[in-house]
Amino acid sequence: MQYSLLVISQESGDAGITEEDMEWGRAAFDAYAKSLDAAGVLVSADILQPVATSTTVSLRDGALQIQDGPFADTKERLNGTFVINVPDLDAALEWAGKCPAAQYGAIEVRPSAIIFTDGQWRQVA
Repeated sequence: MQYSLLVISQESGDAGITEEDMEWGRAAFDAYAKSLDAAGVLVSADILQPVATSTTVSLRDGALQIQDGPFADTKERLNGTFVINVPDLDAALEWAGKCPAAQYGAIEVRPSAIIFTDGQWRQVA
């Protein structure tokens, strides 16, 4: 079963994170990604740029609307994703608990419903 681990936390600038703290975080996330990969469960991983770099696009009444910034203005942000392929929710929750961001933010675990592989969509059981 494929799950997305959505890393939700304050951005480093908003949380007062120092460069020294960032070094710990980089090392911790590197080790975490490598452990997922070594276990053979990592599908993909993304650490996102700050929300200030985002652009939100919507289509309303046939008109494309482009807005600088995020869709929602909140304290905590989606800061990254890990997509993993594990046997069940219990395994996904175990990996989510090992994510460094679980110590200061939250990890939303969400199963995939449909995935696109080998040029086609397929429903996940």
